[in-house]
Amino acid sequence: MPHHARVSDTPARLGRYVVRRRLGSGAFATVWLAYDEQLDSPVAVKVLAENWADDGQVHSRFLEEGRYLRRVESPHVVPVYDAGELPDGRPYLVMAYADQGTLAARYDPSQPGGGTPPTPGQSLVVLRQVGSGLQALHDRGVLHRDVKPANVLFRTVDAADGAQVRAMLGDLGLGKALDASSRLTMIAGTPSYVAPEQAQAESPDARADQYSLGALAYLLLSGRPAFRFTSLQQAADPAPPDPLPGQPAEVDAVVRRALARDPDDRWPDVTTFVEAVEAAVEQTAGPLDEGPTLPWLPLDPDATRAGAGPSSSGGRETSGGRGATSASEEPRDPAGSRGSLRSHLVQRRTWPYAAAALVLGAVAATGSFLVARDLATERLPDLAVVSDTSGTLEAEVPGKWTAVSGGDGWTAPQDEAGYPALSVGTERDWTAETSTGHGVFLALMPGSDLPDRMPGHPECDTSAAPYSESGSQPSRTVVHSGCPGGVTVERVVQVAADRLLWVQVRSPDTATANRVLDSVTTRGI
Repeated sequence: MPHHARVSDTPARLGRYVVRRRLGSGAFATVWLAYDEQLDSPVAVKVLAENWADDGQVHSRFLEEGRYLRRVESPHVVPVYDAGELPDGRPYLVMAYADQGTLAARYDPSQPGGGTPPTPGQSLVVLRQVGSGLQALHDRGVLHRDVKPANVLFRTVDAADGAQVRAMLGDLGLGKALDASSRLTMIAGTPSYVAPEQAQAESPDARADQYSLGALAYLLLSGRPAFRFTSLQQAADPAPPDPLPGQPAEVDAVVRRALARDPDDRWPDVTTFVEAVEAAVEQTAGPLDEGPTLPWLPLDPDATRAGAGPSSSGGRETSGGRGATSASEEPRDPAGSRGSLRSHLVQRRTWPYAAAALVLGAVAATGSFLVARDLATERLPDLAVVSDTSGTLEAEVPGKWTAVSGGDGWTAPQDEAGYPALSVGTERDWTAETSTGHGVFLALMPGSDLPDRMPGHPECDTSAAPYSESGSQPSRTVVHSGCPGGVTVERVVQVAADRLLWVQVRSPDTATANRVLDSVTTRGI
């Protein structure tokens, strides 16, 4: 029987929960979309990363997040349903699945096509709901410490007048009790949103979270971040932000007070701050009754459908890539699809970078990658299963990516032998630096260790820190954003003792890139 290994190393189950796909990975944990067969519901399962499994304090902190969340009864804090431990001793938390993604995924003005900015009224809805969740945490003696767009999650809920989208505060991985301390939380937070006293390793209180919420309010009300810091050292001594663009002085004064350098100069609590923002906006713009939902977010029925049963393909989607399936949908036949969609690459493609030295050197692996995303964006209509001519490499891609394809192999750098390779894309030169095309390139090459340096992309605006994943197939990944076509992801995977798999994905958004990456399969290695 040929060896079949999934590049993403997706588990079939986590405890009693059937795994559907990975939602994202960070320095401390991986989050999976899973299905609760007993309760017929999708859930998010957060698992401690393997490299921290033997660290007792990290293990304890991971479980503390679940305990903190269980303390709070608020519709605007992500609920925890269950907790457990895997056979290897790693703990996991089972939480509500935010089927409508995060604020960072919905609205990122720093990226081309970063979403439609909310109106002042819609911004108030988000601030009111997030503030309510944050105040609930504070009332139970819990400090969040990492309020930012990526930790504002959206979830569909049923209401008398139809489905609505609710904002929730999630990810208390940096959370702590207001009367506790830990070596892991002395300096933590996201530079552009962290309070100065927290960045200086002082003992923060609830006013530090208010500062972060103030930075979030600045983003929502102005369409740009209050700060563009890249390090906690910068955040420790911030200059006052520019006046709030597009807003009257009354609104600017309220937000600026929440962003005061001295905690004593801020509002008494989060609730008072949110009420002051609402009063200032309505005083200058009139009543802004947007209702309890978030109309600025398009509600997609396919994205919000209740998960139905797990896919019959062991965690892969069976409905053309939708976030949910129904009992009436037929699972596709992978073998039949491969036969009809098999690709044919140009003869022996050569290494597309100037020199193999681009993948040699040293990196650190602590970044986070594509953490909770919007299912409406994630859906890949007209999926095509493509493979090289030898049947060794396979991936699922949007159908339009197969406009130009081939799979006859390539010559790896510094090696005269040929190896399996596959390339599919929307246009012939989709890998060119200036191209706005999209596609995926897969190639095997010799190697017994992951490269220390990854290919660079100077054509992209930003590059995240490389991060590594351990397990049966270790990997190293770099995400580049602000590229001509959207996002470029480079990944190298150790698929065998003497073989590496190089994957490059260029896609319009990170959600699509991650879906393609998670679909990559190798056989017979």
